[in-house]
This record gives sequence, structure tokens and C-alpha cells, in this order.
Amino acid sequence: MSDSSNTSRRVAVIGGGITGLAAAHRLTEIAPGAEISLWEAGSRLGGVLETCSVDGFLIERGADNFITNTPWGIDLCRRVGLGDQLLPTNHERRHAFVVCRGRLRKIPEGFVIMAPSRIWPIVATPILSPWGKVRMALEYLLPRGQVEGDETLASFVTRRFGRETYERLVQPLVGGIYTGDPDRLSVQSTMPRFVEMERSHGSLIRACWQQAGQQRRHTQAGSGARYSMFVAPRDGMNSMIAAIAARLPAGCVHLNSPVQRLAPRVPGGWTLTVGGPEAETVNYDCDAVLVATKTNAAARLAEPLDRTLAEQLAGVHHASCSIVSLGYRSEQVGHPLDGFGFVVPQVEHRKVLSGSFASVKYPGRAPDGKVLLRVFIGGALQPELADLPDDQLTAIATEELGQLLHIRGEPLLTLVSRYQESMPQYYVGHRARIEQIVAATARLPGLYFCGNAFDGVGIPFCIHSAEQAAERATKSLGLSNTGDAP
Repeated sequence: MSDSSNTSRRVAVIGGGITGLAAAHRLTEIAPGAEISLWEAGSRLGGVLETCSVDGFLIERGADNFITNTPWGIDLCRRVGLGDQLLPTNHERRHAFVVCRGRLRKIPEGFVIMAPSRIWPIVATPILSPWGKVRMALEYLLPRGQVEGDETLASFVTRRFGRETYERLVQPLVGGIYTGDPDRLSVQSTMPRFVEMERSHGSLIRACWQQAGQQRRHTQAGSGARYSMFVAPRDGMNSMIAAIAARLPAGCVHLNSPVQRLAPRVPGGWTLTVGGPEAETVNYDCDAVLVATKTNAAARLAEPLDRTLAEQLAGVHHASCSIVSLGYRSEQVGHPLDGFGFVVPQVEHRKVLSGSFASVKYPGRAPDGKVLLRVFIGGALQPELADLPDDQLTAIATEELGQLLHIRGEPLLTLVSRYQESMPQYYVGHRARIEQIVAATARLPGLYFCGNAFDGVGIPFCIHSAEQAAERATKSLGLSNTGDAP
């Protein structure tokens, strides 16, 4: 590969969230001589990731950490110089709660989203009735399911563990991840690991016990994981965005630059029409385009190119959510906050999805003697609540926290963050939809889609999707050998 071959190529990235940034960064790693441009419609990079500092509180307006059981988030942080700045969660308070009949109860130790890896915490928990516990235990004896095709998450869990385990534990935990409705979510797309457990072991309980035993032996052998299950940059998610952006070539990033149209060129390549009502419209020619926007924006760009592709992209539903951040003096809070947060089952009929004890999870999030809490409102099951005015959202959050955490008095600060249609919902049939998107995109050489709407939500999956798209683009242009890249 020669520099002259690289410099004759241009690759454009549309979207400046974590997906677009990761895509542009990967392009600079594997095709350093190519001309990379990133086009962001808004005035800042980061998308839903944004950190702000108010009166000594370090507040995340979106995600405040990422999971480490997939390597892509950790790897990117290391490559941009943030590896030594990742904070583990507070080991002493590594618990979570679920609301049960108006009270916070600890989720049983070893309960992994929908299956227990330890028996005694389930026996002792007050969350389930005696019959609920018996019905859960019967899962060990049930044969493999004979369901053909896709299945809802609610159907899968109820079939294996019964209705009570689903309503009291699984539904709120899944709601905390996807802000979604398990009666519509695809278990094959959202939780494929558990589908494979049933297929390979017959019983999810049996599979969890075997995996827990293997993990204990792995740890005793001295090869335990370096990081906790979740980590966060010491100075907030903004530092991750800034570190990636700093690695991009000078002049690469174009803010306030909405892409209005995408058109193929002859004999090959693409033309981006960039601009808007208040900005001059310009055309940018390139050899490949990586679209890292939400699927509704991607569908708009795809509509003139392939109607089927546009329809499939637009068919990925998204849920909206609002986050209310609240600061209190420690003495105002009657609950010991001996955990990371809580989730709320739909059967509790409350107006919040979940709550996070942000200053308990990571240091430096609140001044001494104060606590920072975050409340999530809306989601697929209560979409109307996410659109309420700020004062009503704040009133809901303070009332619910007051009851659940025994808080006295008014908060020291409040901050409302809104995310309209920000969380993709992997409904039944999602995999078939993605296959159609992939097939349609293959008919448009040099065009690639990436993001959390395809093969996994969460920051690491956004990064992985972006880096895969970057590698496919450079390979198709003959720019790099990714096997030699970091």
C-alpha cells in the first residue's frame, strides 16, 4: 500500500456521536493517508453522551458508564490514552435493588438478568412468593423449548420461569437496559446468550451454574478480570469523546453541517449535499460513506436510493426517555444507598423506570457530604411521561425518590435531560429486518450503516459496529490490511 493510493481516496462519516467518532478514528488507524471527513448536524460532538459540571456535581446527561464483558469499549479507551483513567464501580456497594410492594429489595446475588447462578439468595429473597420460587426452580427440569422462529422476551421468560419471575425481576431489569416492552422485544436479538443456553444445556439454571463454577475456577487460578463489570472515565464521558476527537486529523470535523442528500456518482463514489436553511449548501464528493445516525435520519437519506432499504431502516422503532438528575445533602437521604440503584417493575404502577445512585457508583460525582441521584422516566411502556414539561418531570422524580429513599426536603439542584427516540427497540423480526438492510446496502457499493440499531445497544456495541463498518469500507477501497492495524 502506498501513500499515493491512500491520498486519492475520500471517506465521509455522517454523525458525530460515539458511533461516528469511533468510525472516523478507526479509519485514521487503518487508512492514515486517506482523507477523512466527519459531518455532524449539531453544534457539538458526542450525541447522547454529554457531561456537565454544576456546583461541584459531575453530571452525565446520558450514559454514565459502559460494560466490560465485551472488549470494544475498553480497547478503544486504551488506544486513545484513557485506559489508565477508567474507574471501576464501588466494590463495597456492588448491589442493585428492585421495587417490591413499595420498598427497595436487593436483587438476589447471582441473578443474571433472567436466570440464577446461586440457589440460596433465591430461597431467601422476599421478592418472590413461595410458589414463585418453586416455579423458578422447576425450570431446571423443563425440556428444551420447541418454539420455531423468533420469540418475545416475555414469552421466553414466562415459558422457562413463570409469570412471577418475569414480572418481579426480569421485566424491570430488561426495562433498565432497553427502556422497552418485553412483550414486543425479540429474545433472539436482545438476549441471544440465553437462547443459546437453552439450546445447549436444556436449562438456563443448569447453564448458569456451570458457567459460575467455571468463573470461580478461573478466578482462583489468578486470571480474574482486570476491570469491574462496568467502568467510567474518571472525568466523565466527555473525556472519552474529547480523547477520540483529538486523534482525528485537523479539519476533519464539520459541526453544524447537516447532510441533506446522498447521491451516487458515476462511475463510482458518492456526493454529500451539506447545509441547511441558515447555512450555505455545499457538495462533497467521496469514495465511501459511513452513516452513523439514528435510523430515522438514515432512512431519509436512503429514500431516494432504495425505498425498501429506507422502509426497513425506518421500521426500527425507538423509545424516548427523560433523565432527571438530583443533588441532595447526604443527611437528607434516609436510605443507606448501599447499592448502585434500583429498577421498577411495571406491576408496581409507578411513574419511573429506574434510579441510579451516581455518586455511589463512582467517586468525584458529588461534593463531600452530598449525593447525586438520577431518575429515568418514560420508555416504551410509559412514552407519554417522557414528554412532560421539566417541572412535572422534576416533581415526579422528587416524589418517587422521596418515597423510596426516604428523602427529606428539596433537592439542591435539578437537571432534566431529554432523549427523543434514542433507544432502538429490537422487536420480534429484528434479525430478519437487519438481514434485509444488509442485502439492500450491498446493492449500493461504498455505503455503510452503523450504530446501536443493528446488533447491540450500549457504547461497546456502537464502537464495534462503527469499527466493522470502517474496516469494510477501507477493504472495499483497497486501502488497508486491518490485520496489521491496532
